[in-house]
Amino acid sequence: MFLASELMFFAAFFAAYYDLRAINPVWPPRGIRLDVGPATLGTILLGLSSLTVYLAARQFGHGTARVRSWLIATALLGAMFLAIAVRGWERANFSISTDAYGSLFFAMTGFHALHVLAGIILLLGLTIGLRKPAFTADHRAGAEAIMFYWHFVFVVWLGIWATIYFVR
Repeated sequence: MFLASELMFFAAFFAAYYDLRAINPVWPPRGIRLDVGPATLGTILLGLSSLTVYLAARQFGHGTARVRSWLIATALLGAMFLAIAVRGWERANFSISTDAYGSLFFAMTGFHALHVLAGIILLLGLTIGLRKPAFTADHRAGAEAIMFYWHFVFVVWLGIWATIYFVR
């Protein structure tokens, strides 16, 4: 249910974006520069992090050291994604108050970044708590929920990345 509610949250942003795109003859507005290269690199890093969290899930029951290594790799890739996002915001030639496009761009990417940050915190908490009985091979529902959340964050980003950088 939680992921479904999160999906609806981001669906509202997509609806607003495509509605504004439909009623504006020029979208994004003239003068908006988007740097696709770093955003694509961030997308690749987030995709790799989805792979590493999958590999962590496959290691449950085979020793916490392997799981921990994959979870740390996932968190690091997520942090690299965030660094690229922050750099993109700093280099943007528009702001959240420039126009509706700027508002949607920063709202979509900003809320997504908050979700990535929350995911990193959850992953690090899971890494620390791996020795607890709640995170064993037989009792890992909480760990799997965190990992599903991380996959969700990646899938949502794919939609945001495709929408912002390729739908004109």
